[in-house]
Amino acid sequence: MHAHNGPAAASLFLPGATLASVDATGKTSVTPFEKFAERIGASNKNWLERMWNPKVQQHGAIATVWADYDFYLDGKFSHCGIDAFQMLKTESGWKIASISDSRVTEGCEQNPAGPPKP
Repeated sequence: MHAHNGPAAASLFLPGATLASVDATGKTSVTPFEKFAERIGASNKNWLERMWNPKVQQHGAIATVWADYDFYLDGKFSHCGIDAFQMLKTESGWKIASISDSRVTEGCEQNPAGPPKP
């Protein structure tokens, strides 16, 4: 995301994958991975998402990753929450089947690294 490389982002997803989000008010949105990758490639803003405290569960070729995250846009705090990835192992490696995230602006857990460096 930080490099604005849409094709590289798209290569991480399985065909038909989605990004689903829910904000603090309960409003939800679902975006096909192709649109998400296009947005990454077209943006001229500085995106910084940092994840920590990952919890991974795996059984064979199925895995779930649950992690805290914070997100900064052009150096300013935007939101935080939980990222939840559903992943499948394919012939070409692990791919994202779906991502769900929560997006809040208050009550965020502090990133162990502290605020990002300018």
